[in-house]
Amino acid sequence: MDDVRKQLRDAAAEHRPDRERMLARVERGMERDAADLGAPARGRLPRSAPWLRIVGATAAVAGVFALGGYAVASVVEGEEPPSRTVGTPAAPDSPSEPSPSASAPDDENAGPSSPAAPEHPSGKATKGTQDRGKDQDANRPPKKSDPPPSARRVAPDAKSVEDGYLWSDGSIDPQSNDFWAQSTLTFKTGKPLTALTVELRVAQTGGVSDTGNWRSLPTDDFTVSVREEGGELIYRWTLKAGRTVPAGEHVFAGQYNHAEGGRDAGEDTYAAEATASGQKAAVRGDFARTS
Repeated sequence: MDDVRKQLRDAAAEHRPDRERMLARVERGMERDAADLGAPARGRLPRSAPWLRIVGATAAVAGVFALGGYAVASVVEGEEPPSRTVGTPAAPDSPSEPSPSASAPDDENAGPSSPAAPEHPSGKATKGTQDRGKDQDANRPPKKSDPPPSARRVAPDAKSVEDGYLWSDGSIDPQSNDFWAQSTLTFKTGKPLTALTVELRVAQTGGVSDTGNWRSLPTDDFTVSVREEGGELIYRWTLKAGRTVPAGEHVFAGQYNHAEGGRDAGEDTYAAEATASGQKAAVRGDFARTS
């Protein structure tokens, strides 16, 4: 590549344009044009004015020299001659009628649309608002919420085993042994009950765990729950809405395992709430200490 550049550089340095020869050619062309000043021959189009041809020829020769010299110089310097581009002014956009499909939505296919809501309508970040809300909540005293029905004690204000039409008794089944026991609740009502909730609380004296429960009334009439809470095993029977407990004597019982040996039931309790003819009754009792 270096040899080619050197040869081109030497050729460019030795090149001497033959100016006299080129001017002679231009003069001969001018003489021919002068001879053609007469009327044009029939069937031949008139030639352009001689001076226009002379100017064009001279410009062409000058352009050849300039272009040739520039190309040689570019090759010698190791660069390609830059491409020339001719820019043309862009044609102005002609007004056109908008397409019906682009200007108006199709009434049959397009449904109502709503603009997208801004992320922060007020121009402020929502975090600040949330922080203010948290600060205000932190300064407010905590609200006291009512405990869920399952956590609320049944008949907390009852003080007797008998209340009006409702009587009750609690006892440990004689079949209980050193590993298992049954707490039996007996209720007597002088009226049909439209609402009744019975609760048995067995103190956790060691190893106490549920093994079952039963009632003398229909099983489908009651909702039954068994849970451990606050050191107690709690049984609860709730009469379903629309069901009725007939007047008479009824039994509820909870069964459980316990640690080996005699168990003391002195900390066990029971309670019941009832409604008959719109009149409420509540009872509460415990169990005799046993060994």
